[in-house]
Amino acid sequence: MNQSTTRLIESATAAAKAGRHAEAESLWAEVLKLEPLNPKALFSAGVHAMQRGDFARARDLLLQAHRQTPEDLLVLMTIASASRFLQDRDGELEAIDATLVRDPYYLPGLLARGYWLETHSTIVAAATTFRNALRVAPPEPQWPDFLREQLRHASDVVQRYSRDYERHLLEQIDSLTNELPAAIQTRWREAASIMAGRTRPYHSESNQLHVPRLPAVTFYDRELFPWAAALEARTAEIRAELENALQHHTEGFAPYIGYRPGEPVNQWRELNHSKRWSAYNLWRAGEPVEDNLGRCPITRDALRAVEMAEIGGLCPNAMFSALAPRTRIPPHHGETNARVVVHLPLIVPPGCRYRVGFDECDWQVGRILAFDDTLEHEARNDGDELRVVLIFDAWNPLLTAAERKLVTTMALAARSFGR
Repeated sequence: MNQSTTRLIESATAAAKAGRHAEAESLWAEVLKLEPLNPKALFSAGVHAMQRGDFARARDLLLQAHRQTPEDLLVLMTIASASRFLQDRDGELEAIDATLVRDPYYLPGLLARGYWLETHSTIVAAATTFRNALRVAPPEPQWPDFLREQLRHASDVVQRYSRDYERHLLEQIDSLTNELPAAIQTRWREAASIMAGRTRPYHSESNQLHVPRLPAVTFYDRELFPWAAALEARTAEIRAELENALQHHTEGFAPYIGYRPGEPVNQWRELNHSKRWSAYNLWRAGEPVEDNLGRCPITRDALRAVEMAEIGGLCPNAMFSALAPRTRIPPHHGETNARVVVHLPLIVPPGCRYRVGFDECDWQVGRILAFDDTLEHEARNDGDELRVVLIFDAWNPLLTAAERKLVTTMALAARSFGR
């Protein structure tokens, strides 16, 4: 490249950046007189021709640029744009597919293919391609600005398609699922949701001790817990002790989340050291909190009648869990599937919801919920009043007595190793 060409390219680039497009196009034409196969000049001249609406000339220049730089994905995508304006849908798809042959994970190419399929093919094909694009894309807060609108459209198409697909599947199996018990019906509603891409399978993920091959049950049948009815019968007395703590011992309610400086807080940033989610601990990591238990003798007595899980250094835990109005506990997983977590709802204003895996429910005051908290779960209080639940750990009812001893022994061994 001689000095004259270099100066012309610099001047053309500066003119384009300043918005003097006619001047820039004229300068690129001068470059092409000197170097007819200069790929940068061919591409830039093609872009300026597109700006003028001369799409046939633009594509001709861009095809010449492509022959000089066949691996340049931007050139191929610009050829696709020119072909679209020329209503040459085959040429547009050929250019898009050429980019994906060179890089199957090229996000602009995947999005362009999704748009093409949405216009010229089926919603099934478009949604499949848009879903692949969203898998390649970074998390939404990190979406590039120049692709944000396209990614939002892709997300909308995928969600709409998944809803329609799920509805279709449910309509087809409705007459069959109606014959099943309620708990089994939920399984097949979830199967339809997973098949349609609305949700993913939820798997047990224990942060500490995981017992393999235990069924991943969201909410357990309360009949598996022989102590449930007796505990529920004491709801009013337990609530009275809670209300006394709320009125006279508010200092006993501590933030449930308390990461030290320097520790990664992940999804807990908003609740870290915040009383929006607080706990009045009765047992913590296997140890009784005597001051608080002393103020709640009825609750202590009621919990003694429960088969609380005893896993050295980990369980039992028991607490009054208070969730402030307009507060959401983000999705998370628990420590071990050797236990189940039990809720006895005490104060439940309107607007409170709970989800474990695929299943979502309302708390009902005085009726326990027992669930596997190693499945992803979350809670929300969208109301205007405080929500409080008594939470405690119970043994997983699917473990034998011998297995409970194994769990306790392994937990203690883990804490003694290397110390």
